[in-house]
Parts: sequence; structure tokens; C-alpha cells
Amino acid sequence: MPDATTNLYAERRRRFMQQMEGGAALIPGAATRIRSRDTDYRYRPDSDLVYLTGFREPGSALLLLPNHPEHRTVMFVQPKDPAAETWNGRRLGAEAAPATLGVDAAYSIDDLEAVLRKYLTGTERLYYGFGTHQDMDRLVLELLPKLGSRNVEPPSQLVDPGTILHEMRLRKDETEIALMRKAAAITAEGYAEAIAAIRPGAGEWEVQAALEYAYRRLGGEGSAYNAIVASGDNATILHYTENDRVMHAGELLLIDSGAEYKYYACDVTRTYPVSGKFTDAQRAVYDLVLRANQEAITYVRPGEHVKRYHLHAVEVLTEGMVKLGLLKGDVKTLIEQEAYRRFYMHGTGHYLGLDTHDVGRYKLKGAWRALEPGMVVTVEPGLYVAAGATDVDPAFWGIGVRIEDDVLVTSGGNEVLTAAIPKASDELETLLQKRAAVARV
Repeated sequence: MPDATTNLYAERRRRFMQQMEGGAALIPGAATRIRSRDTDYRYRPDSDLVYLTGFREPGSALLLLPNHPEHRTVMFVQPKDPAAETWNGRRLGAEAAPATLGVDAAYSIDDLEAVLRKYLTGTERLYYGFGTHQDMDRLVLELLPKLGSRNVEPPSQLVDPGTILHEMRLRKDETEIALMRKAAAITAEGYAEAIAAIRPGAGEWEVQAALEYAYRRLGGEGSAYNAIVASGDNATILHYTENDRVMHAGELLLIDSGAEYKYYACDVTRTYPVSGKFTDAQRAVYDLVLRANQEAITYVRPGEHVKRYHLHAVEVLTEGMVKLGLLKGDVKTLIEQEAYRRFYMHGTGHYLGLDTHDVGRYKLKGAWRALEPGMVVTVEPGLYVAAGATDVDPAFWGIGVRIEDDVLVTSGGNEVLTAAIPKASDELETLLQKRAAVARV
């Protein structure tokens, strides 16, 4: 029988259908992806389908029919197949799906086209998002003309379900917030273990292994995204993921990694001195980025528009870069000219949830939207000075610093979900020096 979790998904489906203007919505599951030859990547279900059903098997889809007299929620799943299940794992099957998932009816995914013909004939509006699921896109495009007859027209309106669903996902409910707190707690443990692997002569891959071991050991699905473990000048490459370099004394190590728990992502960045102590130039850049991070977080609160904390981070960083000699000129003019983008070339945050870069519109009717309770954003200012940068003091060459936290908007302000992961420069030096002392014993 359906449990409390099943009822949660049923309530989400009810809310989604309540906002539909009749018609039908088709939400496909993710396809399996080939890694090489006959080996697949580890399967990760589609976030929209997980949000509405909790179902994790490949070869699935959900059909919502708010005006159907009996079957308002219809699930398509892989058929039971003992031979296939011996090789690739157990399947729920159509017979067990209604009771287990709390849906009205279920069919084999092999019968999808025929069943859709039955349910969609005469439907004026179809909610379906093109561009993500190629096989399903093809099926829908080929099916639509077949739904008409002399007396019945095929759906005349195609609507992206994200206009409803992604706005729902943008505001996290209490169940989701609890899962994201858990993802953050697991990530904190991963970073604590990673610190033990940071030392001159160690490989970036050792730090990555420490992080990901903790994520799996503590019940997470693994990393929410490809980890960035970037030492030396690698830290000035925003999406460096090779993680195959040996760390050296006097360098910084930038780690951008987060655990995924029940498919909810954590997204954190911390930057550490490999030797256990910042150089003067590293400390100056680090503390500037830290101040931008801390002050930007204060603008993550109800009523502030979603771009406000980025604009403040830009102000702090630009003013600081002028003081450090990285930029020259009037701060206001430099901001207007976007001169800061030489060393700070990305935004200060994004939505976070079932996807690392989660869904939801940033603008409404052309204006930046206001933050609301239940939204979760990252706050991630940084500065990156590549080796050999012209007109820059060589003391700053190869310094890449980013400090990123996950912040929940609450009715009274905010909650920093990743507050347990240390980031004060003095605290980092103390932790790393204690690690080094233990290693020498």
C-alpha cells in the first residue's frame, strides 16, 4: 500500500494538475547513457519524474490527465522480465505499480504509443517539454498527427510543463529541505576527510577519493556533479575536472564538490593552502573573497531580488581588487565597464535542488524576481589570477580562490545549510597544521 512518502508525491501531482488548464501532461524518465561500447553510465533518474513519483527505474514515463473520470495519473514502467532482471536488476512492473506508486493505472513502457493514442485522442492541450529526451520527442512528434480524425483534432496547443512544474520545484517543501540538510551534512564530513589528504606531494585525485568515499559511506548517491580538485594554476580554471596533478608546497587547492542525497544536491567550494599556511598575497585574496561571500549571504532574504547578492559581491570584490592593485581606476567606473570580469568572470550563485543548477526562472516579466522562503541558492564569489597575468604582481600569479555556500531563504532571513564546513582563514590554517602534526607522529 502507498506510504506517507507516496502520499507526498500524490500531493505534488495534485498541485501540478490543479494548475493545468485541462489537457494532458507527459513527463518522461531519463534514458540510459552509453559510457563506452556496451557499458552504461550509472543511471540517474530524471529530476522532474523523481519529484512527481519518486520512481527511480529507467524506461518509465508519467501521464497526467486531470479531467479523466478514472485515470488521472498513469504510469509507464518496464515490464517484468526474469531474464533481464537477472542481468540488470529487479523491476517493479505494471501490475504492482498502482499500489506501490499511488497511481490510478500503469502500463508497460512497450505499449506507450498505443496507450497514449487512447488517452490523448481529443485532447486539446499537451504539456510536454521538448529538447531533453530525444526518443520521446520523436515519438510525440510522430504520434500527434495520428491523433486526429474526421471529427477529432489532435492537440492544438503544446505547453512546456516546466512553466508549472519548475516553479513548484523552485520552492522547497519541508521534506526537500530536510534532504538538503542531510546532503550538506554528508558533504561536511567529506570535506573533513579531504583535509587529511591535503599535503605537498599528494595527488589531487587523493583528495577527490576522500570526498567521494565519505559521500558513499554516509549514504549519498555519490557526487552531485564532477568534482573540481584544482591545485596551483589549475584553480584558475573554473571547470577543471582532470584532478590528476600533484600538489606542491606554497600553492592553493580549490575544491568544488558536493554530495547528492536522495537525488538532492549540495554544492560547496572551499580553498586551502596546501602547506597549511597562506602566503601574504594568498591571504589577502582569500580574505577578500571571504568577505564578499559573507556579505553577499546577508542579501539572501525574502524580498531581495535574486541578482542583488551578486551585485554586492561585485562591489566588494572590485573595491578590494583596486586596493590590492589588481585593478586600477574608479570602483564605480570599473563596475560599469565590467573590468572586474578579468578576475571574476562568473555569477555569484544559482538555484539548487534536485539539480545542481536547479530549475526556475530568474526573471519575471523582464525583472529580476524576488527571493521567497523555500528557495535555495548558492553564494560563490571568487577571484582567479592566472600564472603570467600581465600587469599583475607575480605574487598573485596562480591564485584561484572560490568560497561557496548553500543558503536557504527563510521567512526570517536565511539559513546557511553548509555552515558546518569551515571557511575562516585562521581556522583553515589551524585545521591543516593539526593534520600535518598528526601525519608527522
